[in-house]
Amino acid sequence: MTATSRTRRTLLSTLATAAALTWGALGTTSVRAETPIKFQLDWRFEGPAALFLHPAAKGYFKQAGLDVAIDAGNGSGGTVTRVASGSYDMGFADMAALMEFHANNPDVPNKPVAIMMVYNNTPAAAFALKKSGIKTPADLVGKKLGAPVFDSGRKSWPIFAKANKLGAVTWVSMDPPLRETMLVRGDVDAITGFSFTSVLNLEARGAKADEIVMFPYAQYGVKLYGNAIIASPKILKENPEAVKAFLKAFAKGAKEVMAAPDAAIESVKARDGIINVELEKRRLKIAIEQVVASPDAHAEGFGQVKLPRLALMASQVGDAFNTKTRVNPDAVWTPAFLPAAADLNVLPAKK
Repeated sequence: MTATSRTRRTLLSTLATAAALTWGALGTTSVRAETPIKFQLDWRFEGPAALFLHPAAKGYFKQAGLDVAIDAGNGSGGTVTRVASGSYDMGFADMAALMEFHANNPDVPNKPVAIMMVYNNTPAAAFALKKSGIKTPADLVGKKLGAPVFDSGRKSWPIFAKANKLGAVTWVSMDPPLRETMLVRGDVDAITGFSFTSVLNLEARGAKADEIVMFPYAQYGVKLYGNAIIASPKILKENPEAVKAFLKAFAKGAKEVMAAPDAAIESVKARDGIINVELEKRRLKIAIEQVVASPDAHAEGFGQVKLPRLALMASQVGDAFNTKTRVNPDAVWTPAFLPAAADLNVLPAKK
């Protein structure tokens, strides 16, 4: 045997011994790689985002063996599309937007599925100023209403109009930042938007709280579900335990957010340092009161849906959104990944 061969054999033996020692060390240690999950919100890092950012900041997802990356969004429609495309594993989106995607894309694979209801009621609402003389929904008939073309309240307006027996209105389209400005300037008579967004935006543009007239759809005969946690069929099939762990950790954090919303805003500020903290505290509290811990949520249970109500919504969305095919409620929702009842006991006591 040459000196070179002896050296090579010695080196290989040393490497083998080192590998065996390393394997033995790993075998005696509990090591679990965190499952990565890319999560897309429906909107910017505002007050309601604390429901997701708080459990992340507290480490609840990591404790569940998950590496969750939470990104801001630019609308529910975009969130649904990105989850469907595989860019994101899970997201937070309006149930109506999810239904619309399903019905308009019947042949598209990997259509997202809603797995936990968070906004039991739609936040959609119509707004006017008292100086307009608008006091009831009936006063909106014949008026000029403003909203972006993709606004949830505008798209579901036919449902609101039918529930309140309203006649025709005229729509004016604009980008989201101009909506409340145009109402304050008098360019439109009313607008549609989310209750916890438009009312604060109107105040920020000079409208006093007692000058604002608001018609929350949920209080005027429209029982649409709002935002839900959605997931791609791929992750539901390939890693169901990770999905279940995510929902359980989320529910734990959401309970703390609803119990102490002011403190939870710190998790939002950590992601966007220029937010108006006091404003976002108000936004979060309005969202909790009106859509997360609403009377309907208390009646149905957090995270869950009632199938007859879901079926009615599917029919209403199909009609109002003029979808290509009918919405199949069984295709857009599954309760199979929800945590145990005790883990879903997160709503604050009724006031």
